[in-house]
Amino acid sequence: MLHWRKVVRIDAGTPSRLNKIKFITNNICIIIGGEKYDRSDILRSEDGGYTWSDFSSSESQKGIYGISVSPEGHIYVSGIDGGIFMSADSGKTWRFKRILDWRFYHAISFPVNDTGIVINSMALDTCHISQIDTNCNIIDQRTYRFALSDIYMVSPSTGYLIGYGVVMKTTDYRRTWTYQNVRKDQFTAMDIHGEEIWMCGSNGGIFHTTDGGGNWEQLRNGNDITHVQYHLCTIVFKDKLNGWAAGEQGKIIYTDDAGKHWSEYDYFTDNAIRSLVLCPNGDLLAAGDNGTLFRITP
Repeated sequence: MLHWRKVVRIDAGTPSRLNKIKFITNNICIIIGGEKYDRSDILRSEDGGYTWSDFSSSESQKGIYGISVSPEGHIYVSGIDGGIFMSADSGKTWRFKRILDWRFYHAISFPVNDTGIVINSMALDTCHISQIDTNCNIIDQRTYRFALSDIYMVSPSTGYLIGYGVVMKTTDYRRTWTYQNVRKDQFTAMDIHGEEIWMCGSNGGIFHTTDGGGNWEQLRNGNDITHVQYHLCTIVFKDKLNGWAAGEQGKIIYTDDAGKHWSEYDYFTDNAIRSLVLCPNGDLLAAGDNGTLFRITP
């Protein structure tokens, strides 16, 4: 069992589930969350994640699950019933729009300033991949017979979709998506460093590619009954060797050999950790269920 040097609980100002953390600049950080059908929360920090203010809207009191920043710096967040909040001033103020099909858009990306992509899944067997303009009008929508969990656009032309036993990649500006040769988990998160990517799944699997998905290696088999069982939601690497993954019941595991071997840290919460990010000073921020928010020094 590994031990943290320092763990500080932060008052998030909300009892709601916190879903994603994103640094906009070295100082400005946004956390999104809320209760699925009762509340939306957007937390904002101006001091690198030490203190937070909470924006809660009466226009859409539904949970928020996806976040993206366009090349010009506009922030977009997405959630239940097609709700989209947009900010042009680094999260100081927000305006509300709605995608009029009223679906649950749990991930969003704006790889270019005028066009975004959002995804939703229904009953774990159907998903819609929709392209929208900045007024949330649907430009294009495609349906697939599986569920998706997140989207990662790394440039206007190139990006990845991950979901329940499937990973897809585009290299032609989202016109086509091709399947990646990786299976055996319900994929929940990626951490992308150029062509090198680490990915985790809710069954506890961890996967790695060094060529942008041309070849994938399974570093950890979450279905191996001889391994400790983890349900992973998030993964982050500091460099080519050192990384962390976290998930249900507050579990955080660590590798110092690029993911070949993992060790468990002592845990400080029983709540699920939904998002784990590196702060500019090297600390970790962990956010999750029931307003869980911690700043950790590894």
